[in-house]
Amino acid sequence: MSPLRPVQEGPRLLDRVREALRVQHCSRRTEKAYVHWIRQYILFHRKRHPDEMGEEEVTAFLTHLAVRRKVSASTQNQALSALLFLYRHVLGRELGDLDAIRARRPRKLPVVLAQGEVTRVLSTMTGAPRLVATLLYGAGLRLTECLQLRVKDIDLSYHQLVVRERQRGKGPIT
Repeated sequence: MSPLRPVQEGPRLLDRVREALRVQHCSRRTEKAYVHWIRQYILFHRKRHPDEMGEEEVTAFLTHLAVRRKVSASTQNQALSALLFLYRHVLGRELGDLDAIRARRPRKLPVVLAQGEVTRVLSTMTGAPRLVATLLYGAGLRLTECLQLRVKDIDLSYHQLVVRERQRGKGPIT
């Protein structure tokens, strides 16, 4: 005989999170990441339900990520976004001020080739590879966009390219 289990009312929390993310047209990768961070948050607070917690617990969790786990700033921001989504869209309440210690962003300068360097690189190339590299650099195309170009997509009289099915950035379609 199996032990009695408590009767649950409605869908479980993480299922509600998944449903809310799908309603917002978020990607599966976003869904997976948000569910991961919400689960970590719940486990960090010894399986307390987020409805019983608030700003103080979110602040403690985010500080723990920065100080103890030494996550990057982008990782901490992803965890924060997941928790903000949970409280706003699933639990239906806003979080107040969060005073967490923030992970530091490393100070990096972008590596960009000088115009002369680009010219030298392109001058070593010929044929289709040169054409592709020139379009990537000059028109700002993504590799797949460039490789999918056809002759009919080029309008020499207007100096225009037609990019079909342009790849979208991250996030929901608005």
